[in-house]
Amino acid sequence: MSWIGIDVGGTFTDAVAYDAARGELRSEKAPTTPHAPQEGVLAALNRLGIELAQAERLIHGLTLATNTVLERKGADVWVITNRGFRDTLEIARTNRPVLYNIKTLKAAPLVPRSRILEIDERTLRDGTVLRDVPRDELQEIIAKLRAVDAMAVAVCLLHSYANPASERKIAQAIEEALPGCFVTTSADVLPEFREYERYSTAVLNAYTGPRVSRYLASLDGALSQRGYGKPVFIMTSNGGVFTGERAARFPVNTILSGPAGGVAASVSLGEAIGIRNLITYDMGGTSTDVCLLEDLQVPLTNEQFISDFPNRTPQIEINTVGAGGGSIAWLDSGPILKVGPQSAGAQPGPACYDRGGTEPTVTDANVVMARIDPEGLLAGTVRLRPDLAEAAVDRLAAKMEGVTRLSLAEGIVRIAVARMVSAIKEISIGMGYDPRDFALLAYGGAGPLHAAFIAEELEIPKVVVPPNPGNFSAYGAILSDVRHDYVRTRPLPLVAENVPEMETIFGEMEAEGAAGLAAESIESSSVQMRRACGLRYVGQSWELVVELPDGPIDLAQYAKAFHQAHEQRYGHSAEGDPLEIVNFRLAVIGVMSKPMLPEWHVQGTLAAACTSERKVLFDGAFQSTPVYDRTKLPANAAFAGPAIVEESGSVTVVPPGWHCTVERFGVLILAKGQ
Repeated sequence: MSWIGIDVGGTFTDAVAYDAARGELRSEKAPTTPHAPQEGVLAALNRLGIELAQAERLIHGLTLATNTVLERKGADVWVITNRGFRDTLEIARTNRPVLYNIKTLKAAPLVPRSRILEIDERTLRDGTVLRDVPRDELQEIIAKLRAVDAMAVAVCLLHSYANPASERKIAQAIEEALPGCFVTTSADVLPEFREYERYSTAVLNAYTGPRVSRYLASLDGALSQRGYGKPVFIMTSNGGVFTGERAARFPVNTILSGPAGGVAASVSLGEAIGIRNLITYDMGGTSTDVCLLEDLQVPLTNEQFISDFPNRTPQIEINTVGAGGGSIAWLDSGPILKVGPQSAGAQPGPACYDRGGTEPTVTDANVVMARIDPEGLLAGTVRLRPDLAEAAVDRLAAKMEGVTRLSLAEGIVRIAVARMVSAIKEISIGMGYDPRDFALLAYGGAGPLHAAFIAEELEIPKVVVPPNPGNFSAYGAILSDVRHDYVRTRPLPLVAENVPEMETIFGEMEAEGAAGLAAESIESSSVQMRRACGLRYVGQSWELVVELPDGPIDLAQYAKAFHQAHEQRYGHSAEGDPLEIVNFRLAVIGVMSKPMLPEWHVQGTLAAACTSERKVLFDGAFQSTPVYDRTKLPANAAFAGPAIVEESGSVTVVPPGWHCTVERFGVLILAKGQ
């Protein structure tokens, strides 16, 4: 029986298969097909050459919801809201996006005012229905939606987190009248207070829903035709997985689906090699994702944005920057050299792919510097054209006085590195952590190519490169557990007399969570419950989510955890001030069986692993550099830079002044000096 992990990236689709009986791990890549992502998935599965009928589990990381929002290719969403609240999405928050620019404008909402319909319903904050849904107004709204053949509707009413009955009544009526319409309610997507954030998250769900559900249906059909008869699981933004059926209903939970797999794999690898403080660095074709793991604890947040829109579903705290292998180098009006966020993507791709791309990218610059083999076959599928890479760089260099091809190529990479360094500073220094206390775990097709240069800028002492780094996120998919997150808004002072009510709320949520996992055939013995809550000082406007210790409610422990979190985030705490709970949160986890990384038993010599030697550009000069085949590197081998380590799907660069050792599981450890 096989477990299969899939990760659809901006340039390549990665597939990993683990044979549980033999303990074998295999990986393959295929070009991503943006027009029909399932074609890239099937191509990657075909390259694996396994019988899908024998597969026990298939877990899929998605970028479709993310790209739908970023590219503005979602459905025309209609919103139904309370009378007088038609402009909630337009008003948004009064935060100024650019602090010192008085002319800056907020991003236009995904739903224009003309597609927001009002209804004279009102539910109070305690859940009391003051005015029920008027039947005549509801029928008028349905008639209008039918007339325009609405594809997606978000029902967003005040205080539905306290009582969702009115929202569900409206949604049911629309679903019965328009069977093909994607209908979502804000209470089902995010049962929390603060209407703007809840409405925005519900709209994102409706905006991405039709496209994601169509894709999942077509993928399910294609897999069934090839003999796969089990449920398809989808990676979610919180680092867990849930069924494709649930993902089709709540696609907003897959916004960070792909990067979440890499974080899951990082935690597993950190445990295996005994490195507990990690900064994960995932550089693919279109973007770079970074995450800080202190003591291998995955940081979760509900305060993320996607393209200026709040998405308040639970997500791993990942910082994304538009710097990938396909990021395009260009000149602004300065003229100053910039890299990204525009990307050549999978189509047409970098110039060296010979698929019609003409602008220079980070990948083209690395080919010009020979850090990527100019004569090689990238990811086993793409025959490179170094002449096209050189021509693309030359065209940009011609616009810059005194700049040569080589200096521009090196400059492109340095700017990309600077952008990635900045992204890591945001999640480390900006959050009160010293990056020198962490190791940099580099993966993704382009991560190991640049990791040492990033580590040097940040004075990070160690770089870790896992086996098959180009497929690491896909590997993380098969390591992930089923996870459902629940939340209830119920403001309560953190005092002893409220403990019985707190236990009741958590108990009800735990019963709901256990039933949800039972419906997905998860054995009760495999279920874990993790409590958390949103806490704040009385009088504060915003709360911090705090993980709670196991066992009976202990108010002193809850308060201690909050004060520590407040001190970490803001640099101070007020231990004598009263606290209040805002939200009760519960993570319900169905623990799945997991693969084990195979031990690295390769024997031989470094000389046998050295496939060639070529001139590679470092610091403005070409240096003779040995090139090693990673699959032939002997266990416990050590060598000094400059060196290149090649494998299918990725390249690791060991710069001059660095050295590399091959450690357990074939992990590469890079460090500065001897």
